[in-house]
Amino acid sequence: MHITVTERIARRLTVQGHVQGVGYRAWVARAAQRAGAAGWAENQGDGSVEIHVEGARDAVEQVLGAARRGPRGAAVERAEATEAEPAGLDGFSARSR
Repeated sequence: MHITVTERIARRLTVQGHVQGVGYRAWVARAAQRAGAAGWAENQGDGSVEIHVEGARDAVEQVLGAARRGPRGAAVERAEATEAEPAGLDGFSARSR
């Protein structure tokens, strides 16, 4: 199924807590790949992780739910999502800052 630009949504999520050094970005990337979403996750200097996810609404919601739970070893204390513009990305990457 091909998703047109008008059918894509995007969200920017800032996740705080114990989310660095626990494989969080790679875990979110795997969740996004399973859901068929695109985007990236990047560690921030303040200890948080910033995520941009885009794709079909269901795929984006799946990734946001997974990001709010986090992998074993992580402790998500806060996850704040805002609307974002789809960037037309393909695939999902765990970016380094």
